[in-house]
Parts: sequence; structure tokens; C-alpha cells
Amino acid sequence: MFTSCMLFMNILYNWALANWVEVCGMLTGFIYIWFSVRQSILTWPLGLLSSLLYIIVFFEARFYAGMGLQFYYFFISIYGWWSWIHPQSGNSYEKGLRISRTDEKLWIQLFIVSLILFALIAVILINFTDSPIPYWDSFTTSLSIIATWMLARKKFEHWFLWMLIDCVSIILYIFRGLYPTTILFTAYAIMAVIGFREWRKELKKTGCHKTALNEL
Repeated sequence: MFTSCMLFMNILYNWALANWVEVCGMLTGFIYIWFSVRQSILTWPLGLLSSLLYIIVFFEARFYAGMGLQFYYFFISIYGWWSWIHPQSGNSYEKGLRISRTDEKLWIQLFIVSLILFALIAVILINFTDSPIPYWDSFTTSLSIIATWMLARKKFEHWFLWMLIDCVSIILYIFRGLYPTTILFTAYAIMAVIGFREWRKELKKTGCHKTALNEL
């Protein structure tokens, strides 16, 4: 029994050593999503680090849209960092950006943008890459762009998008053999549910209602 356990630990160690970039990306991703649930400003520096690691992971796995998405995550993390500290509403540094609802006009704008992104990414993947799953890759990538922007603006409903994105991504990553990333996105899906509940409590506490912000 002891020998079998040691053999398993040795195999696991060698595998982790061979896939250390993905493992580190998974760990930073865990911390990133936890901080986002807690509305911590540390969400964004962790997002920067996780994005850099996954650029390498997705390039090697030929998830080209996913790799491109990590570049977007890198820059949106900088924007989110600034946005949470310097909200447009004029709140003080101590208060930061508050959670708000997504009004119907903004939903329509985001839907149109997501369709355009999906079409553009699909065309690029089909014509210029050897991506094995161009449409699904385009689907998760386009929605992830929208959801991350909504997180940067602390839009409550972004958790709904992440639940959908994470569930689809889990299937895709199993298909491509990215098992640490599969574990990560399973945790993401669970944390999206937790994040939804925590942010909903915050909304009830502050008495926030739907706003008519036009922020695109």
C-alpha cells in the first residue's frame, strides 16, 4: 500500500513538473476567482499573472482564440484595476466601484458586440489556424470578453455568463486533455455560483437597483 502510494506521488510529481506552467496558471486562477468573489483589488494583479501563464498553455494546446483571449485579459486586468479604484461615479478611493445591475439597453449592446466578436473570431480560426473546435472556441472567447468587461465594471449579471462559459469550457478542455485547466474551470463554475450569491447579498444590502448607464 505504501509502495503504491509513493509510486502515485512520484508519477504526480513528474507530471506536475512537466506541466508546471499549466499548474501555476491553475493555482493563480483559483486565487483570482476567489478574490473576484470577495471584490478584492488583488483580483487584477492575479489576473495579469494568470493570463501570462495561460498564453503559453493555450498556444501549446492550439487554443488560439483562447490564447488571444489571454492577451485581452491582460489588458482588461489593467483597466479593471484602475476602474475599481477610480469609479466613474466619483466615489472615494475607500469606497471604490460599487456593484450595479445591467439595464436592458446595455444588454442589447453587449449581445450585438458578442455576435460580432463570435463571427470575427470564427472566421479567423477557420481560415488562418488549425483549431480543431473553431466555433466552440469562438463562442467561449466572445462571451468571456463580454463577461470580463462586465466584471471590470462590477456588473452583477456577469456571473450568469461565467456559469455558461465555464460549463462549456469544461467539456472543451477535457476534449483537449487539459486536465488541470478542467479542474480550474470546474472550480470556476462553483465559484461563479458562490460569487452570484455573495454579490446578490451585497446588492440587497446597498439597495442597488437597475441603472441606465451607457458604458460601452
